[in-house]
Amino acid sequence: MADVTGFHLKGSAPERYEHYVAPLMAPFVTALVDAADLFPGATVLDLACGTGFAARAAAAQAGPTGRVAGADLNEGMLKIAVACHPRLYPDIEFTPAPADDLPYPDAAFDAVLCQQGAQFFPDLDAALRETARVTRPDGRFAATVWSDLDDSPYFVAQYRTLGRLGGPEATEAFRSAFHAADRLSAALTRAGYRAVNRRELTFAITLPPLEDYIPGHLSAIPWGQEITETAGEQALTEAARTIRAQLPEDTTTFPFTATLVTATR
Repeated sequence: MADVTGFHLKGSAPERYEHYVAPLMAPFVTALVDAADLFPGATVLDLACGTGFAARAAAAQAGPTGRVAGADLNEGMLKIAVACHPRLYPDIEFTPAPADDLPYPDAAFDAVLCQQGAQFFPDLDAALRETARVTRPDGRFAATVWSDLDDSPYFVAQYRTLGRLGGPEATEAFRSAFHAADRLSAALTRAGYRAVNRRELTFAITLPPLEDYIPGHLSAIPWGQEITETAGEQALTEAARTIRAQLPEDTTTFPFTATLVTATR
């Protein structure tokens, strides 16, 4: 998920991303892979793969005769992806590459997956033209992007806190993660995909104890890193306390809503 201008992770953040973002991503990754209609022996690309959540899930469905690739600009994320790759699956080839210049031949993949990355591509049309190039005829595309901010209370608390404590770059990076489904659907059509479809997915996700989880999660995402770089670790701690104060004290289970966009080449 780091093949973007708005989602760069530095230092040890990729390792924290794998740990702290996994609880948020897990049910959406399952839905994403299921929507791609994978089969044993499938060739699959995880585009903007980050630390490889979708690639690992796809490999489990493609099986030992399949082939799975992951592409991302952030080499730190890719190192974690390689380290977390279970050896029981078919080998997953992780490659540093931007979405608009992929190092694969034409029609190389039966399916392309993109888990929470498309909204950050600097040139969405160019990225999807390149994605279409590497997708075989009748191949599948499936992506998730976060839906309306107001549908996810945890993210609302983050956004309000960033408005108070973060700089404009942090706030803009956060806002860019939402409301991308319309742009994505239109760009898929322009790239030559057909049967473009979309549906909302809402999951109630139980997070780890918030006193530890919130600061860890903030430290693993770009807008949290921006707070740290601008005002130091103390500001990150303050941001975590402010977010926690806006959430109910009697639960760590919150709804999260994303849009699943699918298409056929």
